[in-house]
Amino acid sequence: MTDSVVIDTNLVFSALVSRRARLRETLFTEPGLRLLCPRFLFVELFKHKERIVRATELSEEELLEFLNALLTRVEFVDEAAIPMGTWMEARRLCRDTDTKDIAFIALALHRKCRLWSSDGELKDGLRARGFDAFFEG
Repeated sequence: MTDSVVIDTNLVFSALVSRRARLRETLFTEPGLRLLCPRFLFVELFKHKERIVRATELSEEELLEFLNALLTRVEFVDEAAIPMGTWMEARRLCRDTDTKDIAFIALALHRKCRLWSSDGELKDGLRARGFDAFFEG
């Protein structure tokens, strides 16, 4: 059985800069785990690339290999496929936390799957508004 999970930018950043083998292992080898992400992740990665390079203990070659493996593993979904009503609900859920997460929440709502995030503040804010569909890898 396949379990679809939306991964957010924070989780990808954590996987890139931390030495947490379990997180990386789950990302790449968890059987039956289908990783979904809005294309907005590309924007976030490029926007913060210098910070990522400074924060990681990986060499540039290792970092590029990791990114290639991750981008190969993730199914990117075009945000245009998400209905407007779903966007509105995602905006409502995120309005008091981080509006950059709206695309990730909208995708999770649209695909009726869980969100995998390492952002405690986001998760607390979403729970306060009634969203509790989280994957804990």
